[in-house]
Formats: sequence, C-alpha cells, structure tokens
Amino acid sequence: MTIAAAQHGEQAALRGVPSLVWRAGQERRLGLIRAWAPVDGARALVDGCGVGMYVAALQAAGASVWGVDIEYEHVAEAAVNAAGAHLCQAAGEHLPFPDRTFDLVLSHEVIEHVQDDRAYAAEMVRVLRPGGRAVVFCPNRLYPFETHGHYWRGRYHFGNTPLINWLPDPLRNRLAPHVRAYTRRGLRRLFEGLPARVVHHTAIYPGYDNIVRRRPELGRLLRRVTYGLEGTPLRWFGLSHLLVVERR
Repeated sequence: MTIAAAQHGEQAALRGVPSLVWRAGQERRLGLIRAWAPVDGARALVDGCGVGMYVAALQAAGASVWGVDIEYEHVAEAAVNAAGAHLCQAAGEHLPFPDRTFDLVLSHEVIEHVQDDRAYAAEMVRVLRPGGRAVVFCPNRLYPFETHGHYWRGRYHFGNTPLINWLPDPLRNRLAPHVRAYTRRGLRRLFEGLPARVVHHTAIYPGYDNIVRRRPELGRLLRRVTYGLEGTPLRWFGLSHLLVVERR
C-alpha cells in the first residue's frame, strides 16, 4: 500500500465512506425511511449527507431537502448529485438551523463517527418540529464483523474484521478506536432526557449488493435467509440499528 493510499484509508476510517452508488441495499433503506417518517412534502435534513445519494433520493420522493457534511469535498460533490438541494458544510453537533425546522432528520451511518454522539443526538431532536421524526442507521455491536477495519500495532487495516465488536470494551476500543458500534441500550441512552420518544427500534441485515453482483444466486439466498431473520429475535445480530425517534 502506498503512503497516499494509507493516508486515504485512515481518513476514511475516521470519517467513514459515504454511499457512493445507489443499489438495492440503499433502495431498501429508503423504503424503511418512508415507512417510518414523513417524506412527501416534508422538510428533510440529511445530517451527514456525504456525496448526496440520500439527498437526491429524498428529493425524488417529494421532500424539500437540506444536507450538511463536515467534509467540504463531500458537500461540493453532493451539489452536483442533488441539484436544487440546500447544502452546507457543518458538524452535526452544531447544526446551523433554528429550533423546530424539519419534519424529518436522516442520520445514515454517521453518528458512530462524530466526536460527541450525545450532542449530535440532541441537535437532531432540537431541529425537529413537534411530531417530526429522526431516522438513525448505525452499526450494531452484535453484528459479527467490524466493517470499518481495525488498527493493529499502530497501522490501519481496511476491511471486515470478525468478532472485534464481541470483545470487552477495553479490547474492542483498542482495535477499533476510530468508530463506535452500539448496543441497543447504548444507542437509546443517547436520547434519554431529550424531548423525544422512541417509536421504532430494530436491526437490519446487509443488502449483499457486492455478492449479488459477483454471485447472484448466493447473494439472493443470503437476502432471503437474513431478511427473514429480521422477523425473529435473531434480527439483533443484524448489521445496523434502525432507530426512529419522534420529537414530543
């Protein structure tokens, strides 16, 4: 690996890699968002918008969309991918919007990367209108793989690493200090004491889009089996939490 590639990998580890393409997995998540929150005609904020994939999708679904991201390069690319959206560079812990502005706030695999996840959660609730909903996707501590890579002897190693998140906190956080993974209780605790209530909480499995592309039959089998598990207690071993919080 070149020095430049290693530096890019470490930057991606710290801030995450945004959704760069739109495939079946993203389309499925959009359907879940629409099932649990107002979209058509809504004022929506994508809190950590990356290069604008979900901004554009929510626009196409009928929402007026704002997007913020801490990376200027992401915001610039989002402006190309989601023309007409209201975009700016900002940290999720300090949103540049008045109280009670939005009907929907989407946080898609972002909260695990921010410096202060409690402040980030509070800001999502602050900018929601009463009855508005925040939809949060984030890593599940019980998923058998850490998908953000790990550090070993001071060097970052990209890729899926098995069982890191099942280790006790001191060991887990030495191997993956760059990203959080949440238990059910840990995620819900971020919203305690805020003027909000949890209306839905589950876990979902991956879309397996890369496997479907390379080995279609295997990928479709994995989807059938693991999507079926989402209707059982084994859902809590899924890839990501899906938490829906409503402003009181």
